Amino acid sequence: MNKESRTQEYRAYIEKYLTDWYERFHNEPQKNLFEAMEYSLLAGGKRLRPVFAFEFCRLCGRDWRDAAPFAAAVEMIHTYSLIHDDLPSMDNDDFRRGRPTNHKVYGEAMAILAGDALLTDAFAVASTAKLPNPGDMADAIGILAECAGSLGMVGGQVLDILAEQRECTEEDVLAIQDRKTGALIRAACALGAVAGGATQEQFDAACQFAAGLGLAFQIRDDMLDVIGTAEEMGKGVGTDAAKNTFVRLYGLEKCEELVRKYTDYALEALNCFEDTEFLKELALSLTSRTV
Repeated sequence: MNKESRTQEYRAYIEKYLTDWYERFHNEPQKNLFEAMEYSLLAGGKRLRPVFAFEFCRLCGRDWRDAAPFAAAVEMIHTYSLIHDDLPSMDNDDFRRGRPTNHKVYGEAMAILAGDALLTDAFAVASTAKLPNPGDMADAIGILAECAGSLGMVGGQVLDILAEQRECTEEDVLAIQDRKTGALIRAACALGAVAGGATQEQFDAACQFAAGLGLAFQIRDDMLDVIGTAEEMGKGVGTDAAKNTFVRLYGLEKCEELVRKYTDYALEALNCFEDTEFLKELALSLTSRTV
């Protein structure tokens, strides 16, 4: 199966999984909440984190569908973070994925609550996973919580806010992006490996891949904020100009070198798996993308 076909299969599956999960709640009295949640959750996007979870589950030897609860949970947490990122008290963005941001449609209070609900529901979804070793569930929930919380994505957001008040070093920017963007990619890859019954070597390799790919992806994202257009990106560009991004630290030419460096580090981790052509091609396409 080629990259496009497999990616489409994974994306179609997670779209239906997420749709089905919330469809059964449409008759609940708090239907406005579910409408706001689904507005952002089902708005499309690359669905990269579910793709990584599915693929690492497959590489570790199990049916990739076994990773669906984890894939959905990570995507729900990612969506909550986008809703909150766009709020006036954060990035104050008007558009996301080519549409008005959640708070522009439903108001700030409902947007905050939609994000809160997505974050909390993610753990309910994750807990339904059927693992080859049921004893791994506690570790899996721990991975999800750590990557999403104060040591992961939320911690990265805090560091990003604090960094606006000063000039950052390379170490500072790496600390921000490893948490802000990298943590949920790490969660997706690690949880996919857990769902697949990974050996310790395979689990460590999944984490190494995530670490390298997460940085390469974020650096490319920083570059596109400078060289992309709002029409291409489906959101505002130039919004990070005052932030301590890799582009501000190094410039575009050096960033190109760093993208290659971290992509190579990610690809090196795949040597312990067989049939990695899809993941390698996907990684290279993501770190060389123009939109």
